Amino acid sequence: MLRTHTCGELNMTHTGMEVTLSGWLQRSRDMGGLTFIDLRDRYGITQLVFNLEANTALCMEARKLGREFVITARGKVAERSNKNPKLSTGDVEIIVDSFTVLNVSKTPPFTIEDNTDGGEELRMKYRYLDLRRSVNRKNLELRHRMGIETRNYLNGQHFLEIETPYMIKSTPEGARDFVVPSRMNPGQFYALPQSPQTFKQLLMVAGFDRYFQIVRCFRDEDLRADRQPEFTQIDCEMAFVTQEDILNTFEGLAKHLFKSVLNVEMDDFPRMSYDQAMKLYGSDKPDIRFGMMFTELNDPAKGKNFKLFDEAELVVGINVPGCSEYSRKQLDELTEFVKKPQIGASGLVYIRYAMDGSLKSSVDKFYPVEDLTAIARKFNSSPGDLMLILAGKAEKTRTALGTLRLEMGKRLGLFRPGEFKPLWVVDFPLLEWDEATNRFYAKHHPFTSPKPEDIHLLDTDASAVRANAYDLVINGTEIGGGSIRIHNKDLQKKMFSVLGFSDEDAADQFGFLMNAFEYGAPPHGGIAFGFDRWSTIFGGGESIRDYIAFPKNNSGRDVMIDSPSAIKEEQLKELQIRLVK
Repeated sequence: MLRTHTCGELNMTHTGMEVTLSGWLQRSRDMGGLTFIDLRDRYGITQLVFNLEANTALCMEARKLGREFVITARGKVAERSNKNPKLSTGDVEIIVDSFTVLNVSKTPPFTIEDNTDGGEELRMKYRYLDLRRSVNRKNLELRHRMGIETRNYLNGQHFLEIETPYMIKSTPEGARDFVVPSRMNPGQFYALPQSPQTFKQLLMVAGFDRYFQIVRCFRDEDLRADRQPEFTQIDCEMAFVTQEDILNTFEGLAKHLFKSVLNVEMDDFPRMSYDQAMKLYGSDKPDIRFGMMFTELNDPAKGKNFKLFDEAELVVGINVPGCSEYSRKQLDELTEFVKKPQIGASGLVYIRYAMDGSLKSSVDKFYPVEDLTAIARKFNSSPGDLMLILAGKAEKTRTALGTLRLEMGKRLGLFRPGEFKPLWVVDFPLLEWDEATNRFYAKHHPFTSPKPEDIHLLDTDASAVRANAYDLVINGTEIGGGSIRIHNKDLQKKMFSVLGFSDEDAADQFGFLMNAFEYGAPPHGGIAFGFDRWSTIFGGGESIRDYIAFPKNNSGRDVMIDSPSAIKEEQLKELQIRLVK
């Protein structure tokens, strides 16, 4: 081999040893009669020393080396006189007696340092250089450890890892499919899987009992920091189980990952219904690292001739401790924040509870001090607090206030690094009504089972039916979700009917699953976790792109290989595809 040791393992116990290292030249420094080179590989950095007086020719050759040259160097380990506590090898250096250039390098377009001078788009274009930075290496090492520990835990729970197809049948429900034309079947297409959902259910029918897969999935949807067109799931399914069995099993997985990867012991995870989450936090994935839960104010706020409140379906607010001295400029900034189109509030009402006990609001004209006192009492507010209030349609107002709550948490520094607050959200609505298409859609997917006690409502009040479904949320991010599945053909047929499927459409798209249910399908359920999201949360990152080796940008493009791209006319003809211009 071209090395006896890595650039991250040498220490004082190796002093005097002859070693050979190989790696990339990160930086060099000429200091009079000495030249120092920092040699980097995947494992760390070691300092190489060339002495002009001891070996003039060797030192002069070393001074010709450029950044990112690939070299192998042989020499003796010595104690450093100027130690570097930031490096694992910072107590030692290599007094080089020979080296070989394995390959030269052009000058990189940005510095290969943790604090690089390269912008994101440039670094994505040269991702193979960006991945040399230790910060990205550590991200992928974390992801690797999580994958190994996931397999260890699930194997210990008797799960089998089974691969499912990547080329499947397209279905119009859910996000858009990526489609693949079939050369051997002209005019017909495969779809890339949005998830292995139906296949893992078929594995339960097949009697495999406990399945998992760390699997690539594909969705042609708009992108943001926590979405990519291709992403990875920890996909799992179990037979002969209830919801409680699944929550306990996968809470166990989460606790195992916290302990084995981060060395963090976690208490039992709290649970909250979907209705509670929306009422208290305005979100089905609430961040419970801090308080500021919602207080509904219809009773004390309405009937005072203030049109915004009187005409609103809901008046609701949050109490922000210690912020009564916010300036008018700060309050105007918050008002403009909630009025952004993506948030959509019509305005913001505030009440200051000063340290001297006085109350001052933006609606003093309509609310004398006794009314403000009643509102403050409803908030359980104290001197020094600031009350922020929104009003309007209930669902929209709760969502807007939830966004404002998170903004206040961010401004007040309430998101503490290394703090994790998991939460199970349960009892989701089974269906959601879409006014544009005048039909119901599945909140999760069409195979989710209703709560047994709500099944009868499918015929009379479908919007009130609760799903036997659950999500795992960590620090306000949905990490994963799942459900108990429908395993009865008649109930599945009923579900398709409520969703507006004709018998022909249901048979065409999911006939294979319906047929399987006629051969003794067991009760079953499962869950899928966003592996990229989970890695990002564990790593304290902001974007899943930093935890994926070769991600796409916000436009869904791989700027490194310039994809997607046009294909040759001959390929289009072979596939019998004609582009419309």
